[in-house]
Amino acid sequence: MSETLIPVNITIADRTYRIKTSPSDEEMVRKTVKMINDKLIEFKTKFAGKDMQDYIAMVIVWYATQNINKGTSGVIIDQLTESLSKMEAQIDKVL
Repeated sequence: MSETLIPVNITIADRTYRIKTSPSDEEMVRKTVKMINDKLIEFKTKFAGKDMQDYIAMVIVWYATQNINKGTSGVIIDQLTESLSKMEAQIDKVL
């Protein structure tokens, strides 16, 4: 029997999204969102950008680079890509 998904409200770059995740992943999701928001603030103070999308792109590049530099295997990268795609689809449904 699969684990039931629970709704979680997250805020990234001052926008709130309602996603569904398994209870066992909720803490990881919240920590990831905090890391993303912390990096957004850091990049906004260090670099010039036209809008929030520029800073979000910087965070994405930083995050992907960190995982590659740590020797993340291709399998984990594929899992991350799949998870990010699912989150993007959920966000698109909200918009």
